[in-house]
Amino acid sequence: MCIPISHADRAAIDHHPNAGRSRHCLIVAFLCAAPLFQSTLQAWEQCSARDVLQNQLKLGKVRAVDQPQKLIGAARDVPTWKTIAVGTFANSIALRNALNSVGCSIGALAAEVLARPAFTVSSNKTGVELVVVSAIELGFKTDSVPLAVIYARARQLGFELAAAEIGPQLRLQYFDQPMGEFLIVGMQPIKTWSGEPVVLNVANGGAGLILIGQDGKDDAEIPATSRFLFVRSPELSGGLDTAAALLPP
Repeated sequence: MCIPISHADRAAIDHHPNAGRSRHCLIVAFLCAAPLFQSTLQAWEQCSARDVLQNQLKLGKVRAVDQPQKLIGAARDVPTWKTIAVGTFANSIALRNALNSVGCSIGALAAEVLARPAFTVSSNKTGVELVVVSAIELGFKTDSVPLAVIYARARQLGFELAAAEIGPQLRLQYFDQPMGEFLIVGMQPIKTWSGEPVVLNVANGGAGLILIGQDGKDDAEIPATSRFLFVRSPELSGGLDTAAALLPP
C-alpha cells in the first residue's frame, strides 16, 4: 500500500538538510506499517460481501431459508436463537468505531440513532439471549400489523424488548448472516434529530453486512412475515449467566 506524496512535499524532502535520513525513515515507516495495513484490510473485509459469502459457505447457509411459521403460545416455548455479549464497549463512540473498523455499513437513519443521547451502552458485561419471531408466529393473520400491536403481543407472550445496543452488537457478532435476511430489533424507538422515531434492522441485502434504521412509529405497518429480535427473560433461561463463555477474561 502506497501513500501518494505531492511534488511540493517531495521537493521539500529532497532539499531538506536531512533528506537522505528522511527518505530512509519513510521507507522504514512504510515497512513497519505494512503489517498494520494488512491487518486493517483483513478486519475491514469481515463485513464485505466476499468475506460474508466465505463465512456462509463454511456453514452452508448462503441465503436466508424460509422457516415454518408456527403459532407461539408463550415465550418459554421458543428456543434461544443466538446469545450475544453486550457491555463490551466503554461508550457509543467506541461501538460505532468498531463497526467502522470491520467495514460494516451503517445506514443514514441508523447512524443518527447511534449518535443520539438516547442511545446508550450497558456498563456491565453480560450475555443476552435473543429469539427471532414473526408477526405470523405471534398470532396475527393480516398481511401487515402496526408496530405497537406487535410489541404488545410479544410482551403478552413473555418476550422482552431489546436494548438499542443489541442492534450494533449483533451486527458485530453475526458475520455469517444469510443473504436476504433482515432482522428488526424489537426495541423502544429512538428519535432522530428531526424527531422521527426509528428502530434498527440488522441486515444482509447482498452487498455486505449493514445496520439500517426504519420507521419506528406506533402505527408503522410491518409485513406479517417480517422477523423480529426479542430478548428471552433470564427467568426463562434459569438465570444462567452466559457472559463468561462469551467475553474475554
